[in-house]
Amino acid sequence: MSAVTEAAAADTGARPAPLRRLLSRPELGSVVGALAVLVFFAFAADGFLRASSLSTVLYASSTIGIMAVPVALLMIGGEFDLSAGVMVTSSALVSSMCSYQLTANVWVGVGVSLLVTLAVGAFNGFMLTRTKLPSFIVTLGTFLMLTGMNLGFTKLIDGTVSTKTIGDMEGFPSAHAVFASTFTVGGVGVKVTILWWLGLVAVASWILLRTRAGNWIFAVGGNADAARAVGVPVARTKTGLYMGVALGAWISGQHLLFSFDAVQSGEGVGNELIYIIAAVIGGCLITGGYGSAVGSAVGALLFGMTSKGIVFAEWNPDWFKFFLGAMLLLATLLNAWVRKRAEAAK
Repeated sequence: MSAVTEAAAADTGARPAPLRRLLSRPELGSVVGALAVLVFFAFAADGFLRASSLSTVLYASSTIGIMAVPVALLMIGGEFDLSAGVMVTSSALVSSMCSYQLTANVWVGVGVSLLVTLAVGAFNGFMLTRTKLPSFIVTLGTFLMLTGMNLGFTKLIDGTVSTKTIGDMEGFPSAHAVFASTFTVGGVGVKVTILWWLGLVAVASWILLRTRAGNWIFAVGGNADAARAVGVPVARTKTGLYMGVALGAWISGQHLLFSFDAVQSGEGVGNELIYIIAAVIGGCLITGGYGSAVGSAVGALLFGMTSKGIVFAEWNPDWFKFFLGAMLLLATLLNAWVRKRAEAAK
């Protein structure tokens, strides 16, 4: 074979490389699904593609996406956190009650809430790595404890199941601007949570793809024993991931508080499943070691488009959970098919 022929053959073999990289992306299936849902509601719901409607969709997506991003990283690391939903409420309650009881600037409560929420995340990581219990059991225990503490402490301190209003306290306007404000872009109101969401996606993607910590996350999720054997700090990595979930819960909790200036102690129960669903739809594997931050964002976007698309289409909202379950199954099957195609193309 001549040199020219060999070069041509080599070039032919090299051409599918971009396609193989595309097929191997965890978020590919969710992107295809998101485009399909967008086109569907564009025809099924009048006004779905209006700027104001899309802003509403993005806001709904951001409230899920802020938590879906760290939950996705935790799942890539091979673990779950069933306490994530109530941790959001705990964060808001601590901030509100500390501010009110201390009659201090609300930023004092915000700071205390950050420390307490990170401590809960560190507790989850510590219990997981020291006891070797499954994360399902550890975080289920934390979920139950936080649920009881949210209700118990709120009734003990405030006498009711909700906190006192802090809307007239010093520092509230600035905290509201940071966590719950709305700014205008092209005449359309945009919630600041969308910026928090996109910022978290960018930081998480950088960590996963450009840092040593990202390699550790994929390694401990793929095989923790093998990762430990090559020097990966498994315990520290998993604890850091749980603290990342806690950080997301703190941001979401402050948004919840400063949007309404009071919090109901029973909120957040069941939301942890929504965060996990968004991550799975976005391409994360239940078994760990595979996924992306961008995929979790697309999963949250799918959730937002479906929840608001049903409203814009004036359908019965009772069907929402049905569509959510169908999306979960279809996305999981599509992700599995994409992975098989990618492996067959190698």
